[in-house]
Amino acid sequence: MTDHPLPKSPPGRRRLRSSGLALTGLMAGTAMSVSACDGSPAATQWGDPPAATREVDAKTFASLADCKADGEMTAQQCDTAYAQAQKDSASNAPKFSDQQSCEERYGVSQCVPRNDNNGGGSFFTPLLTGFIVGQALNNMGGGYYGAPMYRDRGGTYYGGSGYPLSRDYVTGRTRVRADSFDAPAMHAPARVQSRSSVISRGGFGGGGRSFGG
Repeated sequence: MTDHPLPKSPPGRRRLRSSGLALTGLMAGTAMSVSACDGSPAATQWGDPPAATREVDAKTFASLADCKADGEMTAQQCDTAYAQAQKDSASNAPKFSDQQSCEERYGVSQCVPRNDNNGGGSFFTPLLTGFIVGQALNNMGGGYYGAPMYRDRGGTYYGGSGYPLSRDYVTGRTRVRADSFDAPAMHAPARVQSRSSVISRGGFGGGGRSFGG
């Protein structure tokens, strides 16, 4: 499937946002290609220091139905990838101590309450915006693998590892970090974030340049 055309713009890498052309296809239910390419790391949605990693081919979907309608994967592969994304999100989604803190990062009505099954109390996490499907790494047995995708209140999309999706204006391709498809390994901080802790690490909705800005 060919990538969506991009507007003329100076070379460089920008974060992927929902505004403009960035994710119009995804929000309309169309898959977008994501291509492997090396690039400089960006901070996670939790404000953690970046870590270097390679990037891999993938596609993004707004829903399970969109994955099946795309036709590139079988219905069973889509079901498996979607289930993996949901499982990863249930274990590793960003956690906030209160609804206000979560919504200040992800937007009004974009957070849901959850309980820690291990007795850690209740917290709030962002809703899934969609999911990412990519080729699994060798140590995961190959094949396709699913990862969750979130959108913050500024319109930036993040993969399961917490790093923003991005598009290279030179190649016209969107990219995702390889660790977005790691087997669930607690990408999110073990602690539940409070409003004060998020502000001390860079604030809500902050975090540099954005695609389409």
